[in-house]
Parts: sequence; structure tokens; C-alpha cells
Amino acid sequence: MSMNEHKFYIDGAWVDPLEDGTENVVNPANNETIATIAVGSAADVDRAVKAARAAFDTFSRTPVAERIALLRRIAQLLQDRREEMAQAISREMGAPITMARGPQSGAGPTQFSHYADVLENYSFEEATGRSVVVREPIGVCALITPWNWPLHQAALKIAPALAAGCTVVLKPSEISPFSALLLAEIMDEAGVPAGVFNLVNGTGTVAGAALSSHPEVDMVSFTGSTRGGVAVAKAAADTVKRVAQELGGKSPNVLLPDADFPTAVRLGVNTCFNNCGQSCSSPTRMIVPAERLEEVIGLAREAAEALKVGNPADKETQIGPLVSRTQWERVQGYIKLGVEEGATLVTGGPGHPEGLEQGNFVRPTVFAHVDPQMRIAREEIFGPVLCLFTYNDVEEAVRLANDTEYGLVAHVQSQSRENARKVAMRLRAGRVIINGTAATPDLPFGGYKQSGNGREFGIYGLEEFLEVKAVIGVTE
Repeated sequence: MSMNEHKFYIDGAWVDPLEDGTENVVNPANNETIATIAVGSAADVDRAVKAARAAFDTFSRTPVAERIALLRRIAQLLQDRREEMAQAISREMGAPITMARGPQSGAGPTQFSHYADVLENYSFEEATGRSVVVREPIGVCALITPWNWPLHQAALKIAPALAAGCTVVLKPSEISPFSALLLAEIMDEAGVPAGVFNLVNGTGTVAGAALSSHPEVDMVSFTGSTRGGVAVAKAAADTVKRVAQELGGKSPNVLLPDADFPTAVRLGVNTCFNNCGQSCSSPTRMIVPAERLEEVIGLAREAAEALKVGNPADKETQIGPLVSRTQWERVQGYIKLGVEEGATLVTGGPGHPEGLEQGNFVRPTVFAHVDPQMRIAREEIFGPVLCLFTYNDVEEAVRLANDTEYGLVAHVQSQSRENARKVAMRLRAGRVIINGTAATPDLPFGGYKQSGNGREFGIYGLEEFLEVKAVIGVTE
């Protein structure tokens, strides 16, 4: 935990809130309050935005080499304090410590290093005829991030924003504030100029709304639910600011007839239940050939029941608790609804796993014989719940995969690259993963349809924070 839980980081200093207001931070493994934090008002947001605005003119004109050096300093400090960050993430949102030490905390140094690399080879000007096309930082950026990947999502926005020359105000989720407070300490230690990075903790309905509607914010980058994204977009509309959003998902995982089923099913189950199913990209809809369903049921049951649910501090734990009691009740409601809707409960089901009644633990659940019109088939559950669907031919598999209002990620499993590629090209999603191949930081990430707009990662993420200007007649 941080020494600055009751302060905000604004204009290069830790400052007291302008108005009183606190929220409890709860350990999801036992539902005990472990801290209180200050939550910001519209006045606190205004102070942070004005600091960012005052710093923008100077920072936007800093030499690229200086920004590269800054990003590398931040990356090194994040690496130096990685264990501290991992402990903070595990405590605040329940990630198993092994996962917190791995991808959860590793995303910070990875993203800042990556954007330093991007800048090394990026040209902000391009000559064309007698003119020059220039890419310039958009301005003051409000960054609103979720609790499920707290450092990853913050770094994925801050790093490209700073690389572009923007100044920022970060509002992390009030549920997972420790990692953001630690990040602010690191930004200060790295020598980020005053006003370039600002942190205001707070709720979406107050601080988030104030940021989204603030007339001096030029861009909002939001990651969260589709409902939250709609609210942000509406609040931003009156000032016609840019809005980039990465929202919900109901990702399909198509197992083609020639897939290696034992490998593909185990991979699909483990990926779906990673982070306790609390990822917008989780492949929660496994679409399999009808004639292989019974085999898949057996394989999915075996894979789900092999996963160890338990205390996130235990190095053997693979699935920790859901982030909050509210989230636990939501997921329990969907599990009960699946039974009521007539889906076949393969494993898991309502209630806590035995011996884990105190925290927000869920039994990893698999449903079979799921009708595409059931609510568990269409709505984002955001927990360890997998639905199995069947198809009779590949055309039907593609239709089922695309039969969703979302389009963030899709998966295809096949032993033939050609077959997998044919299906992948027909799936309406911003990212399609074949046979679980790991993505690299240079590849774009973002959604079709109600999964959002805009892209993160690589050059694509950098250019979200840039405006394009044509200077005509500047050359002979």
C-alpha cells in the first residue's frame, strides 16, 4: 500500500483533495477492508486538467530523444519495483501472485520499453510534393482505466500518450487504486515534468464524468464496460473531443474439425478462466463440431476441474477470487440463470468452492447445450463461465461466431494454417488468434461493433494520440 492513499498526484506533487470523500478498498480474498482512499470531486479533476493544460505547450515540443529517455527510465523503475507492484495488484484485485508477478506486473515495463522502441523509428513528418504532413500530439488526455488489468491498462495508455507528447490525467478504478498510486510514485521518481502526468482517484460517475465532459480535455481513452463507454461518449459529445474505447467482449473460440481437440479444449478452458474470467477478451464461447460434443464435454470438465482455486497469495493458485462482492453476485446470477434457461451444467455451478466461503471465490463453470439466444450466450458475464455451442458445418460455425454485438477477439483452432486463415478472415473481430499464438506488442488491439473504437498497442496506439496536419506550400 502507498503512503499517499488520501492524496492525489497533481502538477508534480502529492496534494490533498479539495473536498472530502473516501472509498474503502476491500481484499477480495476475505472481503475485509484493507484501506481507505480519497476519491476526487469535479474540482479535483479541474485542478488536474488545468495542470496538464499548463504543461502541454512545453512538453509537446520536447525533443523525441528526451521522451525516449523518459520512457526508458519509467520502464526500468517499474522493473526495479516489480515485486512491490505484483503484491499491490494481488491484494487489490485478487490476481494469483504467480500471475501478478508475471503478466500483470510485467505489462508495465514492457509497454514503456516498447513505446520507447516505437519512437526510435517513428517519423512525425512526411513530405509530399510541396507540402508536409505533420503528426502532432492531440493535447490533454483523460485516461480512464479498469480494475481487471490495472497496471497493464494504465501503461497501455500513458506510454503512447507521453510518447506522442501529450499530457495526461489518469483516473484508475477506485476498486484497484494501489497499483496506480505506486505508478504515480514511479513517474515522480523518473522525473516526469510537473503537470505531464496527473492522478486523481475517484468513481466513474463523479471523477470519470467530470473528465469526460471537461472542455479542456482533448481526448478520452477509456477501457471498461460497453455501458460505461456509452456514458463516456455521451459526456464527451458536447465538446466534440476524441474518444477511444476498448469495451466488452463475448469472444468465440472456433474448433475446426481438424483441430487437435485435447490440446485445443484445454487451451480454450485455461484461456477463458485466466484472470478468473475477468478479461474482456476471454474466449467464453467455445464452438465445436456437433459430432465431437461429448468428447469436448469430457475434456472441458477435466480441464476445468484440474484448475486450483484458492488464496491468491498461494503460489499454486491458478484462479483467485472475483474482484468484489458485487461482481461475485453478478456472476452467481448468471450461473443460476444458465441452469434456469436449460443449459446443461457440465461442472461448477452456484456457490463457493468448498473451504473458500469467506471471499469472492467462484466454482469454474462449464455449460453445454447452450442455445445461442440464451442470455448466458449473449451477455458478458466477466467470470469463469464457459459456454459450449455446436455446429454442423463451417458456415454455421462462422455464423455462430459472428452472432454477437461484440467483436473484440476471436480464436480459431486447426491443424491446418490454410483452414484456420480462411475462417479467421471471415470473423468480425479486431484480433483473431490461431491456436493460441502469443501476440507481440506491435500488433493492434481493439474492437469491432460494441467492443469499441480505436486501437491500442504499437504504432496504432501511438497514432490514437496524434492529430494530422497538412502544411501546404512549405517546400519549393
